[in-house]
This record gives sequence, C-alpha cells and structure tokens, in this order.
Amino acid sequence: MYSDKYWEKEEIMPLKEIEELQMKRLRFTLKNAYENVPFYHRKFREAGIKPEDIKKREDMAKVPLTVKEDLRENYPFGLFAVDKKEIIRIHTSSGTSGKPKVVGYTRDDLENWINMVARCLYMVGIRDHDVFQNMVSYTFFTGGLGFHYAAERIGAMVVPSGTGQTEKQIQYMFDFGTTVIHATPSYAMHIKEVAEGMGIDPREIGLRIGCFGAEPWSDNTRKRLEDAYDIKAYDSYGLSEMNGPGVAFECEEQYGLHIWADHYFIEIIDPETLEPVSDGEKGELVLTPLTKQALPLIRYRTGDITYILDEGKCSCGRTHPRIHRILGRSDDMVVIRGINVFPSQIEDVLMRIPEVGDHFQVLITRNGSLDEITVRVEMVDEVFTGELSDFQRIQQKVQRELYKELNLRTNVELVEKGTIERFKLKSKRVIDMRDNL
Repeated sequence: MYSDKYWEKEEIMPLKEIEELQMKRLRFTLKNAYENVPFYHRKFREAGIKPEDIKKREDMAKVPLTVKEDLRENYPFGLFAVDKKEIIRIHTSSGTSGKPKVVGYTRDDLENWINMVARCLYMVGIRDHDVFQNMVSYTFFTGGLGFHYAAERIGAMVVPSGTGQTEKQIQYMFDFGTTVIHATPSYAMHIKEVAEGMGIDPREIGLRIGCFGAEPWSDNTRKRLEDAYDIKAYDSYGLSEMNGPGVAFECEEQYGLHIWADHYFIEIIDPETLEPVSDGEKGELVLTPLTKQALPLIRYRTGDITYILDEGKCSCGRTHPRIHRILGRSDDMVVIRGINVFPSQIEDVLMRIPEVGDHFQVLITRNGSLDEITVRVEMVDEVFTGELSDFQRIQQKVQRELYKELNLRTNVELVEKGTIERFKLKSKRVIDMRDNL
C-alpha cells in the first residue's frame, strides 16, 4: 500500500508495470532522438535500423552505443533534441580533458530531476524538519543545484555552503543545527580531521545522515564515516549526462543502490567486447534516459563498473532493481604487470587497517620494463611513534593485506598525517607516471 514511507507511488510499482512503462518511454525516447538529433538519425541509418524496430528489451543491443567523445565532438548543443529557447538551464562536466560535456534541461526535465533526487533523499529518511548542508560546488557541477532543489522540495532547510572554508563549515553546522550533510567522502574525512584539530569531536555536531558520492568509496570508508560522525552514511550515484545525482541511491537497508527504472533503461555490458553480460556479472553500466526531452542520449556508456544485485525484492518495499556500489571506472582501472587494479580495491583494504589514516595515494612508475606500484599511506597519530620497528611492522602488515586483495606486490610508504593533499571535490587517488617516462 502506498504510504508516506515513499516519496512517489512509482517507487513500489509492480515489476511488470515498470517494464511496460520502460518500453513505452523508450519508444518515445528513440523516436525523439531519431527525428530531432541529426547525429542519431545518421547513427540509426548506418546501423540499418529505425526506432520502430526496437520492440523488446533484447532489441536494444542492435542500437549503437553513445560515448563521451560524442558529446565533446558535438559541443555545445549538437546533441540537443529541442530548440535552444526551450532550454532553461545547462550544466557541464568538469572538462578536465578537452571540451566539457554540455547537458541541457527543459522545464519538464528539471521537474523530473528534482523529483528523482527528492525520491532519493526521502528514501533515506530526510524530512521537512531537517537542516541540509550542501557542501559541494554550486557552479556547473550538477551535485550542487541537484541536491539543493530536491532538499527544498521535501521542505528541509537548505544551507548552500558550497566547498572550502572548512572551519566555517563546521561552525555553520553548530550555528544552524545541521542534521544532514552532502559531500564527497574524502571531503567528509577532511572535515572530521579539521574538527578534531579544533578540539571538536565530530559526533558532537548532531548530524544524523550523510549523503556521499561523486567518487568511488568502500564499505570500510562508510564504517569510518559512520563511527566518526555517529550517522548513517548513504551512497549516491549519478552523472551529468543523465541529469546529475538521483540516478541511483541506497535505501535505509544500505545494500545496493536502487536505480530508477522508470527513468532509465539499464544495461550492463562487457567493456571490451561491448556485449551484454550475464545476470549478476560485473561490467560497464550503460544507460538510456527515458524522460529527458532535451538530451535523449541513447545507450550511453557511463564508464562505471558495477553489477545488478539479484536478491529479490528489497525489504524496504521498493521494486526497482539495485546495483552494487560502483567498483570503479573503466578508465580509472590501471593494469600493473597484467593485473587489473581499481583504486577502490586499495581503499577497501586500507580503511580496514586501524593503524592507517583516512588518506592515501597510489603512484605508478616504470622501472625498466617493469611496472611498480607504490601506495603512500598516512598513519594515525597514536601509532606514529617514529620507532623503526613500528614502521616496519605496519608497513609489512599493509603490504600483506594489499597482496591478499590484489595478488600483487606493492611498495608501501608510510607518511605522517597531513602529508597527502586534501581535496574538496573529487579526490585524485592515482598518479600514473608511466606516460612521463
């Protein structure tokens, strides 16, 4: 029965109805792209298909994939399906490599997006009595305005503090009675560190919920955040090309992220062969937005590695499928001596070692023809004695645990707290120096 436990009744639609709605909306999206975006008209013709040829789920494999370079090559508005006068907002990716990816929104697009993110926030227990401090960028980054308007839609008091000025952020939390924060996991770790430096126990702040995303993070990092702040920490997933945040989110069960199948057609493919993988097998997430008018990207390769959790209906009552937390990005994966390594694997190991601090960095170099991986790790103050025997013991422990996970020998460099650079937005965990050699 629909109740105030859910933000929208669509969250608990029977699976058969969700699938029917998906196909109905998919037909509209394919038609919109084919008729209004010359890029897609050409791609469909080259593939020898028309939108009406897609009659069932399996037929989507015939449709060409879209990649991020397609957005850059059609910069800024070449993939828009509506006239520019119908666009009421744009956002972009960071554009760290070449031109940014530009995304646009009609009034209906924004309305759908706000409701999707509100659905996520409501799902983890945020209500109109909460004070929501939004500690991410408010410029082109979708996380700022995406969460801001959704929290307002629920009725929470929003503190648009943005990034930086960490001591002031902490003061705002006390002054305004903040109960919910939104940040990257690495910045939340940094806030904890600054608070402790100010003589403040982060648990005294009075937070109850943390929403974290924009970078892969592990369950062991979750435990550290929950213990440090005395909160429940929830994983958020989204990307600018699919609106921004709100694509998928954990419920209070904290086991997998519900991905909203009434707004997205979901596929998992092998990033090498580009073929669909078997149920439960990990691969690259491919998404087709079903309710975006302005930018109907078809079969968009997100670059994010995950898999569908096949665990039956979630005990929260929601019927939408769940994906495993993002394991890493296909382009973040590094190959060391023939072994695939994701930064999140290293993080997962380090965050369960008590002597290790909250920050680390991975350096990859080449010694002759041999790749070498060095993990720089900060130690917690209590164990930083300066005694060589303590250093060697902890160093060997970290090396041993990393070898168990990666099946790869690593160099481990233990450093003092505060040595590794802090990031207010997405952290840069891996520095691959092989291209510079």
